Amino acid sequence: MLNNYLAPTPETSGRDFFYNMTMNSSLSIHSFAEYVEQFTTLLIDYSPKLISALIILFIGLYVIRFINRLVRKIMVKREFDPTLSKFLADSLLWALRILLFVSFISKLGIETSSFVAILGAAGLAIGLSLQGSLSNFAGGMLIILFKPFRVGDTIEAQGVIGTVLEIQIFVTKLITGNNQTIFIPNGILSNNVIINYSMQGNRRADLLFSLSYDTNIKTAKDIVMKVMQNHPKVLKNPAPTVAVRGLTDSAVQLSIRPWATNIDFSDMSSDILENCKEAFEAAGISIQPFVLETSKG
Repeated sequence: MLNNYLAPTPETSGRDFFYNMTMNSSLSIHSFAEYVEQFTTLLIDYSPKLISALIILFIGLYVIRFINRLVRKIMVKREFDPTLSKFLADSLLWALRILLFVSFISKLGIETSSFVAILGAAGLAIGLSLQGSLSNFAGGMLIILFKPFRVGDTIEAQGVIGTVLEIQIFVTKLITGNNQTIFIPNGILSNNVIINYSMQGNRRADLLFSLSYDTNIKTAKDIVMKVMQNHPKVLKNPAPTVAVRGLTDSAVQLSIRPWATNIDFSDMSSDILENCKEAFEAAGISIQPFVLETSKG
């Protein structure tokens, strides 16, 4: 029994190793060849659908871009509200893209009914995680519907004052007086206070001077009225007014209220402050060492 047993020798071990390696390589090459053959067969069988789907995709993207440009031009030509036209054009663009995607996967042979069900379930899950985005979309719809402001209006919201450049699907784009671009989510805008400085056309400034107690109030008021009446950007109707606002421990507060158009408001307010100061100094009227801020309303 022991004589029949042959211990492995370096020669036999090397031969077996080479044999096994050769067999494994043959199997690997054979399996790879099968995979290549299956892939080639699948590609040949599936290529007409793939080519058709890609053609639909590229043509669809071109058509969508053309329709989007056409719709925007028509809205501009017919003088649509810029606020509404921008929002509608963006909404139409996304709706057409979704339809194109469904057509693309349908052409690939994917069952659209099951896909829509999966998409709906995924959409629900995504929607729960993106409640803020959905709130912003709903806020955009409310802004479009109720129009608290339009493109071109100057508004104040969230501590920011700026001119509305665009009302997009999820955000509203403002540009400030120092040329900063601000994006405010529509959900926040629709659920908080918005001050629209452009809606009424004209604005009233509320300027305040503090004068010493030895000032002749009638003389001071006459000086202020003359300054406002001589300024070309102060409106005659509504008429400007000047009145004593209050008495502090050290000064008489004089309230100055001129009106101007929205375009002229900032320049007019600055000019009136400067001109009144110069007129008071020329008349020998003492201004207290502080001037309170100009109100925004």
